[in-house]
Amino acid sequence: MTSEPTTNPTPAASAPPGQPPSPDECGVFQRTLEQAGRRWSGAILYAGVAGARRFVEYRRYVRGISDRVLTQRLRDLERQGFIAREVVPTMPVQILYTPTQAGAELVAALRPLAEWGSRHLDVLDREDDH
Repeated sequence: MTSEPTTNPTPAASAPPGQPPSPDECGVFQRTLEQAGRRWSGAILYAGVAGARRFVEYRRYVRGISDRVLTQRLRDLERQGFIAREVVPTMPVQILYTPTQAGAELVAALRPLAEWGSRHLDVLDREDDH
């Protein structure tokens, strides 16, 4: 007797099309946006998917970030499971940072948002009235 793997539906997949989201779905959506929208996190993950592996490569891709903040964000993303850190025992020691599957999937999910932004730079560039 073989058992088929069971999958738990994600909250976002539970509402039929055209139905309003549940409070749980709204919560997951908000948590996802907060994580992805944390300052520099999206750009760092995008840089990793684009090929950055070493600290200096991330710094080159993510212009304007300080070394201190880059270090902090890489540690945060590693702790959260979006980036994997590998120590290569060479002389000198190399430390490589690679997006995990979850990190790469988040970048793939955000690509349509970036494409929207490219089409609507006029909206993004408007100053906030507050």
